[in-house]
Amino acid sequence: MTKSVFVTLAGHTNAGKSSLLNAIIGEKIASVSPKPQTTRTRITGIKTVGDTQMVFMDTPGLHKPTTKLGDHMLQAVRSAVTDMDAVLFVQDCTKPLSTQEETLLRSLEKAKTPVILVLNKIDLCRDKTQLMQTIARLSAAYPFTAIVPISVTQQDGVELVEQEVMTLAQPAPHYFPADKFTDQPEQVLAAEMIREKILLTLRDEVPHGIAVSIERMRERDDKELLDIDAVIYCERESHKGILIGKHGSMLRRIASQARAELERFFYIQVNLQCWVKVKADWRNKEGLIRSFGLDSSE
Repeated sequence: MTKSVFVTLAGHTNAGKSSLLNAIIGEKIASVSPKPQTTRTRITGIKTVGDTQMVFMDTPGLHKPTTKLGDHMLQAVRSAVTDMDAVLFVQDCTKPLSTQEETLLRSLEKAKTPVILVLNKIDLCRDKTQLMQTIARLSAAYPFTAIVPISVTQQDGVELVEQEVMTLAQPAPHYFPADKFTDQPEQVLAAEMIREKILLTLRDEVPHGIAVSIERMRERDDKELLDIDAVIYCERESHKGILIGKHGSMLRRIASQARAELERFFYIQVNLQCWVKVKADWRNKEGLIRSFGLDSSE
């Protein structure tokens, strides 16, 4: 008899949700960077272990929205925790719960949704007594199914999270092939890899106004080579100049890093061509948000 469980990862921005998803799946399907709001849409990761299939949905981090895109990101969180079998609530153990996190936890408690609390970044908590006090306080405040202290960066406790999720699986068919690890199209994965390199490379004021669109992605017939044409959209002409850099140096740096990541992921040599275009204030324009695949209703 096969079993399945659908789980949403939720929590504050930069808590480590995407890193945890990548660690569980064993593949890098979600962008990771130190900058907040790296994840913009719902990303599905799939892992099948024996007769049990776990389907994880990563969500944008909880934050105070300042643009229409921010509103869509929060709506993606709200819709993702509805009608799911369970929620992995990822919390930075070095920080107190925010008002948004408390509100979400109370709504999950009211809906009687099983919640596994994942206290991440325990490697940064030098005072383990304080960590134990945090666990005791949160355990008394909310009816968590389980509390698992982990450090994703140290690969400490990730298997325990997976084991807790598997205990929630119920008899059901597998909805994806056993060897499938995400439902994201290859073009989306490629765009996210490029955007991640921009997040890791550029200064704070530029990356949040960036969107990446894959215009062409095709393997050549005559050789083992994958051609990818990508357009990087930004909101200001000044940002375009920063993205391109002096004599194109910044764009070449970003493309080089992205190409290496793409080749590792797709196991093929990649010819990556990038262009930069301006779409002024696109994060507040519904049509552009939709065209970039960032509409929370989709």
